[in-house]
Amino acid sequence: MSDYETMIFTFRGMKVMVDSDLALLYEVQTKRLKEQVKRNISRFPHDFMFELSDMETLELVAKCDRLHLLKHSSVNPWVFTEQGVSMLSSVLKSEKAIRINVEIMRAFARYRALIAASAKDQNWIQKG
Repeated sequence: MSDYETMIFTFRGMKVMVDSDLALLYEVQTKRLKEQVKRNISRFPHDFMFELSDMETLELVAKCDRLHLLKHSSVNPWVFTEQGVSMLSSVLKSEKAIRINVEIMRAFARYRALIAASAKDQNWIQKG
């Protein structure tokens, strides 16, 4: 599993990445990433990006120790689906963003393949 794949979480039935992880990858401040999204909010419908609830934020912190600072944050993180991550490269407009997005898209694809293979194995075990 790649580092990118460990940054993918499931919330509301969708695979997502957290704003602070994406900002780290793109080498920008989370605040700057959010500013660009706000300036281009029409590119980020609810199925591309959403804000976690208080309960979801606590669940995220429980799942991932490296995000422990979110527990004390006054704002909940934004999370981006695969389509939202792809859209970020168009609003961040840097070569770094494009390169990172390509790797993230590959990680989402590997993650989907892993889940599909696991489901196939489970079906085989149940039939056997």
